Amino acid sequence: MNHFLRKASFSFSRNSIIRIIAIGTAGSSLLYWNANLDLKTAVKLSIPALLREHLSLQGCPSFVSSDHWLFGYFPLFLSRVGPAPAGDITKEAPVAVGDGAKPSCGCLGRDSIANAAAKVAPAVVNLSVPQDFYGLSTGKSVGSGTIIDADGTILTCAHVVVDYQGRRVTSKGKVDVTLQDGRTFEGTVVNADMHSDIAIVKIKSKTPLPAAKLGSSSKLRPGDWVIAMGCPLSLQNTVTAGIVSCVDRKSSDLGLGGMRREYLQTDCAINAGNSGGPLVNVDGEIIGVNIMKVLSADGLSFSVPIDSVSKIIEHFKKSGRVIRPWLGLKMLDLNEMIIAQLKERDARFPEVEKGILVPMVTPGSPADHAGFRPGDVVIEFDGKPVQSIKEIIEIMDDRIGKPLKVIVKRANNEVVKLTVIPEEANPDM
Repeated sequence: MNHFLRKASFSFSRNSIIRIIAIGTAGSSLLYWNANLDLKTAVKLSIPALLREHLSLQGCPSFVSSDHWLFGYFPLFLSRVGPAPAGDITKEAPVAVGDGAKPSCGCLGRDSIANAAAKVAPAVVNLSVPQDFYGLSTGKSVGSGTIIDADGTILTCAHVVVDYQGRRVTSKGKVDVTLQDGRTFEGTVVNADMHSDIAIVKIKSKTPLPAAKLGSSSKLRPGDWVIAMGCPLSLQNTVTAGIVSCVDRKSSDLGLGGMRREYLQTDCAINAGNSGGPLVNVDGEIIGVNIMKVLSADGLSFSVPIDSVSKIIEHFKKSGRVIRPWLGLKMLDLNEMIIAQLKERDARFPEVEKGILVPMVTPGSPADHAGFRPGDVVIEFDGKPVQSIKEIIEIMDDRIGKPLKVIVKRANNEVVKLTVIPEEANPDM
């Protein structure tokens, strides 16, 4: 700051400098130093729109502009909340807080969360499913959902609309749906996938229905702001906010058995009734479906990533159900540190930079029949180099009964070519 003031004194009087800093402080603005060695040294000052209109320096028209505040060799920009990627810096645009304008990339304004929630809120619905046991009413299952298509397609959780014990849809697939504007409909459960806990409900309306936009979960990072919306405890139109805590929390980390699943972990407050509601980014796009929380802890909530949900929806459209190939392999993604540790333990471990380790092969499985062994490192799958389990899953897609060529490395760098024929996974797995 002293360096900044010394530089400033060459061009402006002491009163001008004090005036600038005083206005910034009085307007509850943010002044901070950017010492990033990769960029030009800069002091950044964020000033509310109302004060910017009254700020002028006589005789210095070049100082004030709508896009940049130039001060000698120190460019002053409207403040970002976080650092921008190097390629985005020249693309920033000023944001007038409170005017409803969309914030620039990475910038969180006073109304960012409220604006994002307002985009999605009309499409968030309350779901109520009467439950019965041998004809006797046993209460209701209450949850949330989101209209994702103006034709009345609602995205929600399977456990809200499906009887988990009997693996059947409750109440003959009928769901009571209440919109934010008070309209009520009787919905029908069209598809439900127990493994992912994702379901589709359909309603019919003679009047237009609001619909939320699906975003992408692939570029989410820990620390990104997110919003959870839904009807906890039947309290409709409830909004909570938090950050992404983990982008790839594995089902095994949570003690969940069965096939591998990955979740978004957030610290958004969700409760009973939030299930099926949307997880939203600051652009007002759905990036997940809220599914569960850890009851014995606070700030541990989980959502199904929207990229996974989109693939499930495609399966619903194509086959009416989700088809999952099964190999019978337990797999582990390798990185440099894990490889180094394994080589310390056993010098015979194959020379690889990346790949997928096979710690266990299920007896009698397709992988067992193909000749896989514990300790194999998969380096190529169906003719494509692979570095992660996710890549193998994407390559297999829904290919059941079709031979796939696999190359693995074994101890002492033995390279082996295998052919595996995936079977359809047991839906109860």
